[in-house]
Amino acid sequence: MGVRKRERAEQIKEAKKQVAFAKLNNCPTSPRKMRLVADLVRGEKVEKALQILKFSQKEASGRVEKLLLSAIANWQAKNEDVNLEEAELFVKEIRVDGGSMLKRLRPAPQGRAHRIRKRSNHVTLVLGANNNTQS
Repeated sequence: MGVRKRERAEQIKEAKKQVAFAKLNNCPTSPRKMRLVADLVRGEKVEKALQILKFSQKEASGRVEKLLLSAIANWQAKNEDVNLEEAELFVKEIRVDGGSMLKRLRPAPQGRAHRIRKRSNHVTLVLGANNNTQS
């Protein structure tokens, strides 16, 4: 491996150390309802986001809170030597995509049937660190 390639690989590795993510797949909530909760915490600091999710009335907030705690644990596993409070973690990105649909039939009048679509979603949460105060 050449010198430039090795240096670039080290730069990429250092950049990835500042970012941690967690994914929640096939969550049985409609994406529209989950996006309402995701919008509450997008761009917030981790401590504030946890408080928002803890006291939110929405059912989806419990799942997002658990996902956020998982992302924090992933970040701590990458950065064992850095203190969590000094890192100033924040929710860099939270994305809610549609998942698979369960299709069911509901009987309707005069021998017809209506299709019920039970939606699910995929949530991707990315944490970033603001530790540019370190030297």
